[in-house]
Amino acid sequence: MMMKIINIVGARPQFIKYFPVSRAIASANKNVSNGIKDVLVHTGQHYDYAMSKVFFDEFGIGEPDYHLNVGSGTHGIQTGQIVQRVEEVLQKESSDAVIVYGDTNSTLGGALAATKMHIPVAHVEAGLRSFNRYMPEEINRILTDHVSSLLLCPSRTAVNNLGKEGFNNILNDGELISRDGMKMNIDVNNPVVINVGDVMFDVVLHAVEIADRKSNIIEKLGLKGKDYCLLTLHRAENTDCKKAFENIVDFLNDTIGNRECIFPMHPRAKRIYYDIDRKLRSNVSIIEPLGYFDLLKALKNSSIVFTDSGGLQKEAYWMKVPCVTLRIETEWIETVKSGWNVLYKNYTGSHVLSGRESCYGDGKTAERIIDIFTTW
Repeated sequence: MMMKIINIVGARPQFIKYFPVSRAIASANKNVSNGIKDVLVHTGQHYDYAMSKVFFDEFGIGEPDYHLNVGSGTHGIQTGQIVQRVEEVLQKESSDAVIVYGDTNSTLGGALAATKMHIPVAHVEAGLRSFNRYMPEEINRILTDHVSSLLLCPSRTAVNNLGKEGFNNILNDGELISRDGMKMNIDVNNPVVINVGDVMFDVVLHAVEIADRKSNIIEKLGLKGKDYCLLTLHRAENTDCKKAFENIVDFLNDTIGNRECIFPMHPRAKRIYYDIDRKLRSNVSIIEPLGYFDLLKALKNSSIVFTDSGGLQKEAYWMKVPCVTLRIETEWIETVKSGWNVLYKNYTGSHVLSGRESCYGDGKTAERIIDIFTTW
């Protein structure tokens, strides 16, 4: 009998994380008569084309089986609508499991709807913690982890975080799981914590080659390799607070100086930027949001990146591009320990590199995830 998995996405990072999982499902299905039916649900949390559909187009992901058209709203309204509309899908589709990704309202809403219907939830990127409960993402992570049956962690640090919160069913002592012998029973009353590695590493290994081949963003913007900065800003903690945003603008103006900088401006940043008096230096070029491959190419060829994006922090780490994180903390502490990443409050004008060991798996995370389901 074919297993049915519902994948729930709703924001740009989730589309990207889903991509290698969908490929791993397709690959696994080649070798069996009754494989996995992949049902894709897009909540519509990101409804702007540049923030949503372009990523489906770029990665060749098929149209979602369900588009819930949730759109914007307060956290309560948005999360509530996601719970309601996902529940309607789950009532229609008799599924064996639900996979949610990351830390958005779509993550939490999908997990809540599934767990209340006694459908096992697998959380990709489980165990991440900023230890800042003022961040909506932190609340989403914690609550999602505590209703999930499969906690799929990107690193040993994430496993350790869950151990401190009382999770004790930890496979392989928290080390990266082997792809052999992963048979297990899933018990909602005894969630399983598994270090599978970081699915974004899978994406980068696949995408950087495509970006080099397909993207002409460097030529299009008239940039010189390793002679410019890249800037991105989108997190609510920065874009919903004028004081925080102004502090970052002041920091950037002092730090970037006269260096050329490109700033693909997120709609959330745009709303606040044109509502404050402080402005970035004239050598900061504000452009429209970039597609994933263009952004990856721009990152790879930059001299330094300033960002509040968790994804870009890791991509910079993997591509050996110095990163300054525009937040007061980060979940990706391994990148800070390596020296490639520095919190902006601690930045003194240079990076002190201490190494770059592989902390996030081997680029086979999606295959591990599907191995777990196919041997379940």
